[in-house]
Amino acid sequence: MRILIIGGTGTISTAVSHCLADSGHELYIINRGNTNDKLQSHIKFIKADINDEKLVSEQLGEMKFDAVCEFIGFVRPQLERDYRLFGGRTKQFVYISSASAYNKPVPDHIITEGTALANPFWEYSRNKIQCEEYLMKLYREEGFPVTIVRPSHTYCETSVPLGVHGRNGSWQVIKRMLEGKPVIIHGDGTSLWTMTDSRDFAKGFIGLLGNPRAIGEAFHITSDEALTWNQIYKTIADCLGAEFKPYYASSEFLASVSDYDFTGSLIGDKANSAVFDNSKLKRAVPGFRFKIRFDEGIRNTLNYVLLHKECQVEDDEFDKWCDKVIAALENAKKEIL
Repeated sequence: MRILIIGGTGTISTAVSHCLADSGHELYIINRGNTNDKLQSHIKFIKADINDEKLVSEQLGEMKFDAVCEFIGFVRPQLERDYRLFGGRTKQFVYISSASAYNKPVPDHIITEGTALANPFWEYSRNKIQCEEYLMKLYREEGFPVTIVRPSHTYCETSVPLGVHGRNGSWQVIKRMLEGKPVIIHGDGTSLWTMTDSRDFAKGFIGLLGNPRAIGEAFHITSDEALTWNQIYKTIADCLGAEFKPYYASSEFLASVSDYDFTGSLIGDKANSAVFDNSKLKRAVPGFRFKIRFDEGIRNTLNYVLLHKECQVEDDEFDKWCDKVIAALENAKKEIL
């Protein structure tokens, strides 16, 4: 198949790009070309800012595609742009939405594609919902061949997935573990969460491309393995050979004492249990199954991060904030007692 990816070098899309290229598809990637060195040389790159519609249209010429995959569309105007560019160029338009769009709080502990979409806590998720609604309206009224894909918390070899971290990513939490410091976990660490290795995601995703059962449908692609946050953090600590030292604080408290977006990322997402029923995906892609357990995938990630300095981005501001939060809560205990 001839496939175009918009983006192509993110946490999820890099794994998809590698998998498609390795499978022999004719793969095009359109982006600004800043990080394409991580991808195979035989991929065909279109160097352009997707927002420059005139330039993109000129570079595409008369090309048409079996599938166009949008990984960096976050608000409706970006999808309106995509429709102008690709409305007559593709047999399938695959939009990467987010499982955070599902109803919060979760009405049932098992999430299916039929779970309502509503998130009053996180603008990011509400924007994704608006994008989905726009595309599905195009499908219903004009036959635009849309497929919606909703990833949950997906990680790759360069990104350690955690709940509470600063603006510079997760390294500072890893460093705290290695230094024997306590790490903050939202709630009491017992809510269930789903982590998905990007390599597993990519295989499920590719099974939907060119698949007639995927047109006009939405699918989430997540692991079948549900873990508590305590298990997630302890697994990471064990892989590091560090002692697991959790410090618990409510999501509401963390959101109220920081300018990090914990209202969205915690209350609107990670503070809720997230267990997914992937049977719809498995019916559409017979034989597909998730193969990488979290303890296996995260060990691969940590090995990579520990060997690559560019992944070890310090965040002194977040580190000091953690110490301040822990000290304040400990002082509160002493005053009450």
